[in-house]
This record gives sequence, C-alpha cells and structure tokens, in this order.
Amino acid sequence: MSNMKNNRIWISVALSMLVFCASAKTKKEKTAPAQPAATVEQAAPAGPATITIQGTVQFTYDGYWDYPQKAPDFKMTVYQQQGTDRKVFAEAEVGKDKRYTLTLPVEKPGVYTVDCGRWQSVQVWAEDENLEIDFRGYDTARVKIKNPPYVYIKGGPKNEVMNQYNFCAYRNYQAMIANSRAAYSTGLEGEARKALTDSLYTFSGNDYKARITYIAEHNATTPSVLAVIKSLNPDTDKALIESVLAQLEAAHPGYAPIQEYKDRVAADKAQRDRLANGNPAPGFSYPQIDGTPLALADLKGKVVLVDFWASWCGPCRKEIVNLKKYYEQFKDKGVEFLSVSIDASKDAWLKAAAEEEMPWKQIHATDGGKQVMTDYQFGGIPFIILVDAEGNLYAKNLRGEAIPKAIQNALDGVAPEKPAPRKSISMGAMMSM
Repeated sequence: MSNMKNNRIWISVALSMLVFCASAKTKKEKTAPAQPAATVEQAAPAGPATITIQGTVQFTYDGYWDYPQKAPDFKMTVYQQQGTDRKVFAEAEVGKDKRYTLTLPVEKPGVYTVDCGRWQSVQVWAEDENLEIDFRGYDTARVKIKNPPYVYIKGGPKNEVMNQYNFCAYRNYQAMIANSRAAYSTGLEGEARKALTDSLYTFSGNDYKARITYIAEHNATTPSVLAVIKSLNPDTDKALIESVLAQLEAAHPGYAPIQEYKDRVAADKAQRDRLANGNPAPGFSYPQIDGTPLALADLKGKVVLVDFWASWCGPCRKEIVNLKKYYEQFKDKGVEFLSVSIDASKDAWLKAAAEEEMPWKQIHATDGGKQVMTDYQFGGIPFIILVDAEGNLYAKNLRGEAIPKAIQNALDGVAPEKPAPRKSISMGAMMSM
C-alpha cells in the first residue's frame, strides 16, 4: 500500500511539473518579441510532379532491320498533341535488356501519348500514378500492316479507366476492318455493297458509343473520365457530359483540368460554329507547282471543290479517280477543282502530282498542312469540301457520289445541308503527326 501511495504522489508531482512547464512555455511565447518578417523562411514553390513510366519492348530494330539504309533511332517518347503540333516531354532509349525508363514531369494532369519507336503508342493519364507498359515494338512481319496490338497499362485507378477507353477504341477499329472484309467478300458491287458496309459501320459506331457511355457513367468521379467524355458528342450527349462533370467537380473541388476541359470545349464549339455551312470559308494561299502563289480567294466567283490530300494517303489517291470523272462533268459549268497537298516533303508532293496527272490546280501547304488543319478542324484525309461562288462553305467531308450531288446543288442555288453528326472514328487515312 505504501508503494502505491508513493507512486500516486510521484505521478501527481510529475503532472504538476508538466503543467508548470507548459504554463511557463506559454508565458514565454506570449512575451517573446515577434520575429521580423524578413527572417521568416519562405517555402519554395512546388515544382511539377514527376512520374516514372517503364517497361519492356519485345522488338526493336536490333537484329531485325534488313534494309540497305541505316536503321533510324528507336526511341521511347512521351508527347502531347497540341492542335497540329506535337510537344515532347520525355525521351529514352531502349536498353540491351529490352527495358526502358521514362521520367515524365507533369505540370498539368491530362492525356499523354507514350510512343514506342513510331510503331506502337498508347494514351495514358499522367498525374500521380507510376506506370508500367510493355510493347511489342517493331513489326517483324515481312508484310507490315498498320494495325498494332492492344497495349495494356499497369498503373492505378485513373489508368484503369484509360485501359477500358483504349480497349473500346481498339475493338471498334478491329470491327471496322472486319466489316470491310466481310462486305467485300460477299461479292456485292456498287450501291448494294455500300449499303451493307454503311449498315455494318453504323452498328459498330452505335456499339462503340454505348460502351463509351457506360465507361463515362460508371467512372464519373475518376479524373481520367475527362479523356472519355471527349469522345462524346457535345450536342447530343450534353446531358451526360454535364452529369459527369458535376460529379467530378463534387469529388474534386477546384480541380484545374475540369475548367481546362470546359474552356477547350467552348473554343472548339466556337470554331465549329465558324465552320458552319453558309459561313465564309477560312482563307489560305500556297505555291502552285510552278511556284506562283494561289489563294482560295483568287477563285471567288466560281464554285470550288477543295481536296486536302497527301502522297502517302492511299484513300486520297483512290478518290482522285472519282475526282477526275467529276472534273470532266463540271469543268465547263463554272466549277474549279483545287487540290491542297499537306505533304511534309515538297518532292513527295511533286512526284505524286506527276503520277496522278490531275488536270486541275495544285498547291502545296508548305507547313505540312498545320494551319489549314487547324482552321478547318480535320485530322483525317481525304478531306473534301465545297465552297460556293460567294466564298462560303457549302459542304464538308464529301466522298464518292456525294461530290457531284453537292456540286449540282450549289450550282442550282439549293441551300446547304446541315452537316451529319460526327462519327466516332474516321474511316479516312488518320494523320500520324
């Protein structure tokens, strides 16, 4: 009992000392003179977050390059597409062990593209998740077809949404290839085959839309859903987009990428409105084959069919066969044809123009088409438009039999049609910038 009593006494004393010391410290702090502001150390501003992207590449050029010229550098690259420009944020070599490591500073969270030697690429959400991505790399097949396999991202919740989104796009592309083959194998020709192909594409497009909608609805509080809703139509899917944004803002108040998304959508809408049929066609001027400049405005007073194309674009060169037929049909009726090459190489343009023997005016966009692609908001070619005699847009995204129909309507004074809703993935040759 004596020991217990003594213990209680010592505990009481100890507590008293603690109270006394705390009280003395408080008094001392209250009476201590304030430090001059100049001596207070300021915290340095936080720099950009950094994430690591690493993985393996099964095939590089090493041991597989069998062409007489030297193999180009095989690099891993992380970039963002900003309009028609590509901004590179990180680069790395693939080691002898077939591994690579990319260190990516992330000033702004968002979608970045990880490119594997220009043979494969995958879109990722860069913010705070380190990623592991394995690629097949170089296509070692003797006959190379631009249809690389699906790429999976090992990361976190944000990039699991990207996996779902990327997989839907991948499967939709595979479906379009399969549909084209199936329609061709039927032996049908002309309008019958076109009708079958269109119905198959419509089904694939609707299926893709349904899957994208599902991903958006069920991941509305995950930041990378911003990448998903970009595939939705801002007009017909307005209610869904607004619902997703409201849930995302509630989960992440003040999240900067949300406002950036809204600003970009507003800017894109303003540009689409400027490109509405009936509005003035954006002007441009480029050199002809003989070097003399030619502007779209120089052709005012005539209906002008403008074909944006490139030497490397297979669908473009196939469409030229149709354009020659329509040129003969309308050349004496106040209609001009104008081909605008977006080739990066002037020599490639001149060679292809000579091979195709197009009898109408030819000009070369000396910046590789960056400005006209921005002004007219296209990323796939052939991109064919019709401009009326007053210099206003009459029709866009013309192909095949739709071309002579639009030309005749413009000549007859028929009001321009409203553009069809945009499709999920262009069937034209997609730009690889």
